Amino acid sequence: MKVPFLDLLAMHTELASELDVAWRAVVQTSRFVGGPEVDTFEAEWAAFCGTRHCVGVSNGTVALELVLAGLGIGRGDDVIVPANTFIATASAVAAVGATPVFADVDPATLLVTSETIAAQLTERTAAIIVVHLYGQPADMDAINALAARRGLCVIEDAAQAHGATWHGRPAGGLSRAGCFSFYPGKNLGAFGDAGAVVTDDAGLAERIRVLSNHGRSHGDPYRHDALGGNERLDALQAAVLRVKLRNLPAWNEARRRVAGLYAEALAGLPVRLVSVAPGAVSSHHLAVIRSPRRDSLRAALAEVGIGTGIHYPIPCHLQAPFRAMRRPPLPVTEQAAAEILSLPMFPHMTEAQVWQVADAIAGFVAAPRQPVMEAG
Repeated sequence: MKVPFLDLLAMHTELASELDVAWRAVVQTSRFVGGPEVDTFEAEWAAFCGTRHCVGVSNGTVALELVLAGLGIGRGDDVIVPANTFIATASAVAAVGATPVFADVDPATLLVTSETIAAQLTERTAAIIVVHLYGQPADMDAINALAARRGLCVIEDAAQAHGATWHGRPAGGLSRAGCFSFYPGKNLGAFGDAGAVVTDDAGLAERIRVLSNHGRSHGDPYRHDALGGNERLDALQAAVLRVKLRNLPAWNEARRRVAGLYAEALAGLPVRLVSVAPGAVSSHHLAVIRSPRRDSLRAALAEVGIGTGIHYPIPCHLQAPFRAMRRPPLPVTEQAAAEILSLPMFPHMTEAQVWQVADAIAGFVAAPRQPVMEAG
């Protein structure tokens, strides 16, 4: 039995009739850009994140760029970002003319901490982008306290943390603004690219809305008060996201069940799951293990039909656009990049599939194993 890395078809099959209704409703109104579907999704996503405002945008990278631009961050400013993240976090900083400054991460969670951020502060630091990687929020209490002492803005890249919480508070609502991607493979995924910004700052939300819509003045489509772009959320994507949002809590709970099964099935093997910190409730976007024989293990799993991923094999500071920048050693990130492996993780994953993955890993490391559990 093959085990895919991600099974989007199972999720969409579950919702097929609801998605058909939503799709037909948008076609019937022919309001494909903006309109009631976008407005309603923005209100629903803001409520889900515990914020006052949401602005739907075209993708998660744009969400980061718009927040930075809306805060007036640009040339001459430093923005601290994790080295262990998707390159979009850093490229968004460069896109507004600011300089990304890379911070190392905690060896257990692989997330930035207040200590790793503090080590990279400069007199030019204007903001911190905290990435809630793999579905787990970083320690926002400590990071926000550091930022408050230094007068810095904190932005959350919550693209992998839909529905995650830190001490009961939703990711995205723990800072000045939270940025989300709804790329199809995310916990809440569109049928293409889509994104959103959430915030309690009404002024920032309005600036982002203006910048994302050609700089148009609110209420007057022919007056442009700023230079903006075409970075709006499509109504069809909003309609899909609204259907899926109703199912996101149950899907996240199913992911937590799968994560718990992995913890049980991998116990005693010479691989280790990335830790979840006390106070965090992860949405388990990814199930990440570490192994010093990562590449060989990945090849062995592929041979028996088990899909895997690597998030991410080349840290941002070692990518070609940033290699020439002055940087300190980032030993935790660099070691982790050679060891991390993302195992199959999706809401419809069965107990038998989890144990199949674990048994394949056990076979690779030649460790003694318990019999495969029967799916209950």
